[in-house]
Amino acid sequence: MTLSRHLTVLRTILRRPGGAIAGAWLACVVLAALFAPLLTPYAYDAQVLKEAFQPSSASHLLGTDEFGRDLLTRLIYGARTSLSVSSISILISVVCGMTLGAAAGYFGGSFDRMVTTVVDLSWSFPEILIALMLVAIIGPGTSGTMAAIAVAYLAQFARLTRAQIMTLKSETFIEAAQSLGASHGHILFRHLVPNALAPVLVSAMLATGDAIILEATLGFFGLGAQPPLPSWGSMMSSGSALLFKAPWIIIFPGLAVAVTVVAINLFGDALIAALDIKDQVRRGK
Repeated sequence: MTLSRHLTVLRTILRRPGGAIAGAWLACVVLAALFAPLLTPYAYDAQVLKEAFQPSSASHLLGTDEFGRDLLTRLIYGARTSLSVSSISILISVVCGMTLGAAAGYFGGSFDRMVTTVVDLSWSFPEILIALMLVAIIGPGTSGTMAAIAVAYLAQFARLTRAQIMTLKSETFIEAAQSLGASHGHILFRHLVPNALAPVLVSAMLATGDAIILEATLGFFGLGAQPPLPSWGSMMSSGSALLFKAPWIIIFPGLAVAVTVVAINLFGDALIAALDIKDQVRRGK
């Protein structure tokens, strides 16, 4: 899309109250994650045991955890971990899923049947089950979590891309490109994939919210980011045993996950309306 088209879409999103509020929250979270060292005077792994379990105060706005670490600092750095792991894993899943789905939809035949069978098989399992199995094989940590989330959501993007490509390849402009002798690669990556990109990107944004929940779930089970690196899931895990002694340790990370995921969904809904994605999918454009 052109710059003017981007600006028009952005203005359309911001005219919707839900889209504007969600966009503001997501911008704050992303900026906080990027500039975390500049926003807090504390280190996320600095332990001061004599200050453990402090409630909110002027020096610690959200209180401290069981090791006397500033909770706001760990929440900000946890946003960096949770957002980066979720975003990178979904990006990998989009690239791999679109490549498989585009090739299957364009070439068809036995390759399409093979890809469709594998994708449908993986689609039949819940994402959390696939992620748990892969993390158990790869091992806990951010790398294992990213690989697990990427594989768990690959089927979604492969199916969506394949459906878009199968609709688009019968269009007149594709037949014209074929009659002019354009190569398969040229048709796929210059004509078909760009026209199928918008619905996939919107789906990827919505999937990022689900990936944040999945990353938090793995972190809660101790399979995500390993200590002392904070993530929202691992923070909730450590706070679950202290719910009645220091409830803020689990409440604030839980709120961060919930509000961020809701914001992503609201912004995604506004983006769907702005791009008229549903009508594009219906018309195959």
